[in-house]
Amino acid sequence: MAKDFTFKQFHITAAECGMPVSTDAILLGAWAKVDKAKTILDIGCGTGLLAIMCAQRNQSAHISAIEIEENAIKAAIDNCINSPWSSRLTVIYCPLQEFVKANKTFDSIICNPPYFNSGEESKTTQRAVARHTSMLSHQTLITSCQKLLNNEGLASFVLPKQEGEAFIKLLDDVSNEKNTLQVSKLTYVKTTINKAATRVLIELTKSSSSMIAKQSELTIHDGSGYSFPYISLTKDFYLKM
Repeated sequence: MAKDFTFKQFHITAAECGMPVSTDAILLGAWAKVDKAKTILDIGCGTGLLAIMCAQRNQSAHISAIEIEENAIKAAIDNCINSPWSSRLTVIYCPLQEFVKANKTFDSIICNPPYFNSGEESKTTQRAVARHTSMLSHQTLITSCQKLLNNEGLASFVLPKQEGEAFIKLLDDVSNEKNTLQVSKLTYVKTTINKAATRVLIELTKSSSSMIAKQSELTIHDGSGYSFPYISLTKDFYLKM
Protein backbone atom coordinates (compact mmCIF):
# COMPACT_ATOMS: atom_id res chain seq x y z
CA MET A 1 0.00 0.00 0.00
CA ALA A 2 1.28 3.46 -0.92
CA LYS A 3 2.39 5.70 1.95
CA ASP A 4 1.11 9.17 2.78
CA PHE A 5 3.53 12.07 2.36
CA THR A 6 3.67 15.50 3.98
CA PHE A 7 5.15 18.49 2.14
CA LYS A 8 5.79 22.01 3.42
CA GLN A 9 2.44 23.40 2.33
CA PHE A 10 0.23 20.35 1.72
CA HIS A 11 -0.28 16.68 2.52
CA ILE A 12 -0.78 13.74 0.15
CA THR A 13 -2.96 10.89 1.37
CA ALA A 14 -2.31 7.87 -0.84
CA ALA A 15 -5.30 5.80 0.37
CA GLU A 16 -5.67 2.87 -2.07
CA CYS A 17 -3.98 4.64 -4.97
CA GLY A 18 -1.71 2.42 -7.06
CA MET A 19 1.38 4.62 -7.04
CA PRO A 20 3.07 6.32 -4.07
CA VAL A 21 4.66 9.75 -4.04
CA SER A 22 7.88 9.36 -6.04
CA THR A 23 11.07 11.29 -6.61
CA ASP A 24 10.20 11.28 -10.33
CA ALA A 25 6.95 13.13 -9.73
CA ILE A 26 8.51 15.63 -7.32
CA LEU A 27 11.27 16.35 -9.85
CA LEU A 28 8.75 16.89 -12.63
CA GLY A 29 6.46 19.06 -10.53
CA ALA A 30 9.35 21.30 -9.52
CA TRP A 31 11.07 21.34 -12.94
CA ALA A 32 8.16 21.94 -15.34
CA LYS A 33 7.80 25.54 -16.48
CA VAL A 34 4.30 26.49 -15.33
CA ASP A 35 4.81 29.97 -13.90
CA LYS A 36 3.16 31.85 -16.79
CA ALA A 37 0.35 29.40 -17.51
CA LYS A 38 -3.26 30.41 -16.95
CA THR A 39 -4.57 26.88 -17.50
CA ILE A 40 -2.78 23.63 -16.67
CA LEU A 41 -3.72 20.00 -17.34
CA ASP A 42 -2.36 17.08 -15.29
CA ILE A 43 -2.81 13.85 -17.29
CA GLY A 44 -3.11 10.71 -15.16
CA CYS A 45 -3.02 12.67 -11.93
CA GLY A 46 -2.83 9.75 -9.48
CA THR A 47 -3.01 11.24 -5.98
CA GLY A 48 -3.15 14.75 -7.43
CA LEU A 49 0.45 15.53 -6.46
CA LEU A 50 1.52 17.23 -9.69
CA ALA A 51 -1.68 19.29 -9.92
CA ILE A 52 -1.19 20.52 -6.35
CA MET A 53 2.49 21.29 -6.92
CA CYS A 54 1.49 23.36 -9.95
CA ALA A 55 -1.10 25.21 -7.86
CA GLN A 56 1.56 26.03 -5.27
CA ARG A 57 4.03 27.27 -7.89
CA ASN A 58 1.51 29.29 -9.90
CA GLN A 59 -0.82 31.28 -7.66
CA SER A 60 -3.35 32.19 -10.37
CA ALA A 61 -3.59 29.22 -12.75
CA HIS A 62 -6.61 26.95 -12.91
CA ILE A 63 -5.58 23.31 -12.96
CA SER A 64 -7.56 20.37 -14.33
CA ALA A 65 -6.48 16.84 -13.37
CA ILE A 66 -7.78 13.72 -15.14
CA GLU A 67 -7.55 10.10 -13.99
CA ILE A 68 -9.19 6.76 -14.80
CA GLU A 69 -8.41 4.67 -11.71
CA GLU A 70 -11.23 4.91 -9.16
CA ASN A 71 -9.10 4.75 -6.01
CA ALA A 72 -6.72 7.35 -7.38
CA ILE A 73 -9.62 9.67 -8.18
CA LYS A 74 -10.86 9.44 -4.60
CA ALA A 75 -7.39 10.23 -3.25
CA ALA A 76 -6.87 13.09 -5.72
CA ILE A 77 -10.20 14.72 -4.87
CA ASP A 78 -9.51 14.52 -1.13
CA ASN A 79 -5.96 15.83 -1.50
CA CYS A 80 -7.01 18.72 -3.74
CA ILE A 81 -9.91 19.70 -1.47
CA ASN A 82 -7.62 19.65 1.57
CA SER A 83 -4.90 21.71 -0.12
CA PRO A 84 -4.69 25.51 0.24
CA TRP A 85 -5.57 25.91 -3.46
CA SER A 86 -8.75 23.85 -3.71
CA SER A 87 -10.70 26.62 -5.50
CA ARG A 88 -8.36 26.35 -8.50
CA LEU A 89 -8.14 22.56 -8.70
CA THR A 90 -10.60 20.35 -10.61
CA VAL A 91 -10.33 16.55 -10.65
CA ILE A 92 -12.10 14.75 -13.51
CA TYR A 93 -12.82 11.03 -13.84
CA CYS A 94 -12.23 10.59 -17.56
CA PRO A 95 -9.86 8.79 -19.95
CA LEU A 96 -7.61 11.05 -21.99
CA GLN A 97 -9.10 9.75 -25.24
CA GLU A 98 -12.53 11.04 -24.18
CA PHE A 99 -11.26 14.24 -22.60
CA VAL A 100 -9.72 15.32 -25.91
CA LYS A 101 -13.18 15.34 -27.52
CA ALA A 102 -14.19 18.33 -25.40
CA ASN A 103 -11.85 20.48 -27.54
CA LYS A 104 -10.37 22.30 -24.55
CA THR A 105 -6.83 23.62 -24.75
CA PHE A 106 -4.26 24.43 -22.08
CA ASP A 107 -1.21 26.63 -21.63
CA SER A 108 0.66 23.85 -19.86
CA ILE A 109 0.39 20.06 -19.72
CA ILE A 110 2.17 17.95 -17.13
CA CYS A 111 2.29 14.16 -17.05
CA ASN A 112 4.16 11.36 -15.29
CA PRO A 113 3.14 8.76 -17.89
CA PRO A 114 3.03 4.97 -17.72
CA TYR A 115 6.22 3.52 -19.13
CA PHE A 116 6.32 -0.29 -19.02
CA ASN A 117 5.74 -1.55 -22.56
CA SER A 118 6.48 -5.23 -21.95
CA GLY A 119 7.00 -7.77 -19.23
CA GLU A 120 4.67 -9.01 -16.52
CA GLU A 121 2.21 -6.38 -15.40
CA SER A 122 1.81 -5.69 -11.72
CA LYS A 123 -0.62 -8.04 -10.03
CA THR A 124 -2.25 -5.04 -8.38
CA THR A 125 -4.74 -3.52 -10.82
CA GLN A 126 -4.26 0.05 -9.63
CA ARG A 127 -0.48 -0.21 -9.94
CA ALA A 128 -0.75 -1.78 -13.40
CA VAL A 129 -2.93 1.07 -14.65
CA ALA A 130 -0.42 3.60 -13.35
CA ARG A 131 2.72 1.89 -14.66
CA HIS A 132 1.83 0.16 -17.95
CA THR A 133 1.17 1.66 -21.38
CA SER A 134 -1.60 -0.83 -22.17
CA MET A 135 -4.11 1.75 -20.89
CA LEU A 136 -2.43 4.75 -22.55
CA SER A 137 0.17 4.34 -25.29
CA HIS A 138 2.82 6.99 -25.70
CA GLN A 139 1.68 7.61 -29.27
CA THR A 140 -1.85 8.32 -28.04
CA LEU A 141 -0.42 10.60 -25.37
CA ILE A 142 1.55 12.59 -27.96
CA THR A 143 -1.32 12.97 -30.41
CA SER A 144 -3.65 13.99 -27.58
CA CYS A 145 -1.20 16.59 -26.31
CA GLN A 146 -0.96 18.06 -29.81
CA LYS A 147 -4.70 18.72 -29.67
CA LEU A 148 -4.80 19.89 -26.04
CA LEU A 149 -1.83 22.24 -25.98
CA ASN A 150 -2.16 25.90 -26.89
CA ASN A 151 0.14 27.13 -29.66
CA GLU A 152 2.53 28.82 -27.22
CA GLY A 153 2.13 26.15 -24.55
CA LEU A 154 4.54 23.63 -23.01
CA ALA A 155 4.07 19.93 -22.19
CA SER A 156 6.35 18.33 -19.59
CA PHE A 157 7.02 14.66 -18.84
CA VAL A 158 9.35 12.41 -16.84
CA LEU A 159 10.39 8.93 -17.98
CA PRO A 160 13.15 6.38 -17.44
CA LYS A 161 16.00 7.27 -19.83
CA GLN A 162 15.44 4.41 -22.28
CA GLU A 163 11.68 4.92 -22.46
CA GLY A 164 12.19 8.67 -22.67
CA GLU A 165 14.43 8.36 -25.70
CA ALA A 166 11.89 6.07 -27.37
CA PHE A 167 9.17 8.62 -26.51
CA ILE A 168 11.17 11.37 -28.22
CA LYS A 169 11.64 9.25 -31.36
CA LEU A 170 7.87 8.80 -31.55
CA LEU A 171 7.51 12.53 -32.19
CA ASP A 172 8.81 11.97 -35.73
CA ASP A 173 6.27 9.21 -36.32
CA VAL A 174 3.22 11.29 -35.46
CA SER A 175 2.19 13.03 -38.68
CA ASN A 176 0.94 16.56 -38.05
CA GLU A 177 2.56 19.10 -40.34
CA LYS A 178 1.23 22.11 -38.43
CA ASN A 179 1.89 22.65 -34.76
CA THR A 180 3.95 19.49 -34.41
CA LEU A 181 5.31 18.88 -30.91
CA GLN A 182 9.06 19.20 -30.68
CA VAL A 183 11.55 18.85 -27.85
CA SER A 184 12.50 22.23 -26.38
CA LYS A 185 14.32 21.11 -23.21
CA LEU A 186 15.80 17.90 -21.78
CA THR A 187 17.28 17.29 -18.34
CA TYR A 188 18.98 13.96 -17.69
CA VAL A 189 18.81 12.89 -14.05
CA LYS A 190 21.57 10.95 -12.26
CA THR A 191 21.07 9.53 -8.77
CA THR A 192 24.79 9.96 -7.96
CA ILE A 193 27.82 11.55 -9.62
CA ASN A 194 29.40 8.26 -10.68
CA LYS A 195 26.26 6.68 -12.16
CA ALA A 196 24.76 7.14 -15.60
CA ALA A 197 21.52 9.04 -15.97
CA THR A 198 18.47 6.92 -15.22
CA ARG A 199 15.66 9.44 -15.83
CA VAL A 200 14.95 12.19 -18.31
CA LEU A 201 12.73 15.24 -17.90
CA ILE A 202 11.22 16.23 -21.25
CA GLU A 203 9.68 19.53 -22.30
CA LEU A 204 7.77 19.75 -25.59
CA THR A 205 6.42 22.75 -27.42
CA LYS A 206 4.53 23.34 -30.66
CA SER A 207 6.62 24.56 -33.55
CA SER A 208 6.42 24.68 -37.33
CA SER A 209 10.22 24.72 -37.67
CA SER A 210 13.07 22.65 -36.28
CA MET A 211 14.77 23.72 -33.07
CA ILE A 212 17.73 22.66 -30.98
CA ALA A 213 16.67 21.39 -27.57
CA LYS A 214 18.37 22.80 -24.49
CA GLN A 215 20.04 19.92 -22.63
CA SER A 216 21.27 19.75 -19.06
CA GLU A 217 22.10 17.24 -16.34
CA LEU A 218 20.93 17.06 -12.74
CA THR A 219 22.57 14.93 -10.03
CA ILE A 220 20.46 14.15 -6.95
CA HIS A 221 23.24 13.04 -4.55
CA ASP A 222 26.72 14.58 -4.75
CA GLY A 223 28.52 12.29 -2.31
CA SER A 224 27.88 14.27 0.86
CA GLY A 225 24.11 14.42 0.61
CA TYR A 226 21.60 16.03 -1.70
CA SER A 227 23.27 18.20 -4.34
CA PHE A 228 22.83 21.97 -4.31
CA PRO A 229 20.95 21.99 -7.67
CA TYR A 230 18.53 19.33 -6.40
CA ILE A 231 17.94 21.21 -3.15
CA SER A 232 17.41 24.47 -5.04
CA LEU A 233 14.86 22.78 -7.31
CA THR A 234 12.84 21.00 -4.61
CA LYS A 235 13.32 23.05 -1.42
CA ASP A 236 9.86 24.65 -1.64
CA PHE A 237 8.30 21.20 -1.22
CA TYR A 238 10.36 18.87 0.97
CA LEU A 239 9.91 19.43 4.71
CA LYS A 240 13.59 19.02 5.60
CA MET A 241 15.15 21.10 2.83
